[in-house]
Amino acid sequence: MAIMRRSLLATVFAGLVAGGSRLFGGTPDRIGRLTLTDAQWRKRLSSSAYDVLRHAGTERPYTSMLLHEYRKGRFACAGCDLAVFDSSAKFDSGTGWPSFWQALPGAVEQRSDFDIGIPRVEVRCARCQGHLGHVFNDGPPPTGKRYCMNGVALSFHPVPK
Repeated sequence: MAIMRRSLLATVFAGLVAGGSRLFGGTPDRIGRLTLTDAQWRKRLSSSAYDVLRHAGTERPYTSMLLHEYRKGRFACAGCDLAVFDSSAKFDSGTGWPSFWQALPGAVEQRSDFDIGIPRVEVRCARCQGHLGHVFNDGPPPTGKRYCMNGVALSFHPVPK
């Protein structure tokens, strides 16, 4: 009986994941990630968002339209629209990039990054694996973290009035 229940749950979950792929125009893998071809990403994103999200580029500091965005709402991945940060966790780090002291639960993944010769922690979207930025241990309480994000890798959805 337990095996039948597990099979039924697995089938239902697989159906939900497959349905999600139609919403985003791509194919999710076994954990619900969004996978698109390079051509699909190029069509979907601006050239600067493509460079950052797909090739771990970095936008110039103080150029993001989201740097001074402090309305209530959610910041989402510009690649797949997964909500990754709540506006209540945003702060002015003085670095020139939108900064947050906490990501939404399960929304981001972290990886070691040695691209510039020193160890850093890269932050990627949990759904599409798009590069968002890096996290550092010099942020404010309560976490002490500074999620230093590329604004071009994010979109903002204000809370409706």
